Amino acid sequence: MVRTAAVVGTDAVAEAMRQIEPDVVAAYPITPQTAIVETFSGMVADGKVSTEMVNVESEHSAMSATIGAAAGGSRAMTCTSSQGLALMWEMLYIASGLRLPIVMPNVNRALSAPINIHCDHSDSMGARDSGWIQLFSENSQEAYENTLQAVRIAEHPEVLTPAMVLLDGFITSHTTERVDFYEDNPVKEFVGNYQPHYTLLDPEKPISVGNFDALYGYFFEFKRSQEEAMKNAVQVVKEVGEEFGKKFGRTYGHFETHRLEDAEIAFLAMGSGAGTTRTAVDELRNQGIKAGLLKLRMFRPFPFQELIQALSHVPVVGVLDRSLTFSGGPGGPVWQELRSAFFDAESKPRILSYVYGLGGRDFSPQLVVDAGRELAEGNLHQGIRYLGLKEEDD
Repeated sequence: MVRTAAVVGTDAVAEAMRQIEPDVVAAYPITPQTAIVETFSGMVADGKVSTEMVNVESEHSAMSATIGAAAGGSRAMTCTSSQGLALMWEMLYIASGLRLPIVMPNVNRALSAPINIHCDHSDSMGARDSGWIQLFSENSQEAYENTLQAVRIAEHPEVLTPAMVLLDGFITSHTTERVDFYEDNPVKEFVGNYQPHYTLLDPEKPISVGNFDALYGYFFEFKRSQEEAMKNAVQVVKEVGEEFGKKFGRTYGHFETHRLEDAEIAFLAMGSGAGTTRTAVDELRNQGIKAGLLKLRMFRPFPFQELIQALSHVPVVGVLDRSLTFSGGPGGPVWQELRSAFFDAESKPRILSYVYGLGGRDFSPQLVVDAGRELAEGNLHQGIRYLGLKEEDD
């Protein structure tokens, strides 16, 4: 049975957390994530969930408390956005280095300065190499379902790695959409009970956590084990997504394609921008241009081989980034990853970089349609092409 409701994205995530019923949630409010914590803490106060809610004094403390809870054998979660994620930076690496399967919804918001509370992906992209799995959501339905799956992925014995669930600030988090919610019992069966292999609170199996490991210790080996866990996660994400589909009807993978089979040009997009791009692809098809879309769901680990197989037949691919690297290089962060994936491939497309929507700048289908026309006409630019930049409109 499915219960359908019109809700904002933050409420969809809070409902997923209620059904997961983590042992501990430690959090600190920050726009636009605040509504997740507000809704979930109300559920705790009303007795709808037995989670221990820990109200802390900062996002750094939120991740610190979550790490402590997870190390003690608890299923632990937190939430954040933007500067809050940045304040956690130190602790993100500790959570992943300790191989703690924490799940953290992050409502994507631009990093200051100047101060901006609207969406881009600069916060999570800044943490892309912190050892966390990253799953992007196009809409509230996916945010709900990604949160449920993230628990299974992070806690898998071959992974044991923390995971972020990303949803676009305000565009997804505060927009009312139809969401199908599944009954509690099937969800709880899918998520399962957390059985930590090690815990600080088991006197029969004493362990130490966070040891000093320098010079002739095993730091190098620890880091290699994290890389192996990320490689394992590629298959686990697919397996969990397929199991989810068998149980609830929606199958998930590393990415989703739209009209890509015979495409002569294609766009790669993540998050809510994928919906805009899908509309633009259909319009380009109406104009006789064979366009396609690859919506990337899993950014970390990056599905190198799978993307090569999916895109090698397309002559030209435009990568839509909602952030910059400030490296002075010729493309955005997702563009860099995709071009690296194809470096040694026998058959490779021309891969072009587009940056859009920084700080919540409006992203319309027409911007993609115009870019698609240029690609179809063979106007292939060098470096970054900015979509919707005011200077180019004046």
